[in-house]
Amino acid sequence: MEFANRLIGVAMKAAGSNTVINVCLVGSFVALSVRSLNQQKYLEALDAEKESILKSNKVMRKTMWEWRQQLFAEAESDSAVVPLAKLKFIYGEAASPSIGDVDKENEDAKSIQPKVII
Repeated sequence: MEFANRLIGVAMKAAGSNTVINVCLVGSFVALSVRSLNQQKYLEALDAEKESILKSNKVMRKTMWEWRQQLFAEAESDSAVVPLAKLKFIYGEAASPSIGDVDKENEDAKSIQPKVII
């Protein structure tokens, strides 16, 4: 019990001492500084990654635009697999196809499918 009382007494004297308080404050400042430096490095890495992603997105957007333009150019020819009107509808540049066009496409699709007889 006497040991516990001595320990409490030493702790009380240390708590009242400016040196102990100053050491704790300096230790906290160092810990916060290290954490801040780590976060700053992390933010710089994220900014670099963001710039890289933005550049790659611009390149992809340009490539996709070129592909789209090429697809439209190919669709204008007579031997197009997908008609230009359907492509414009897919890309939202034209109104939906008329009912007659839809019926014609459905009939074309049915004629391609094999008939199953059970």
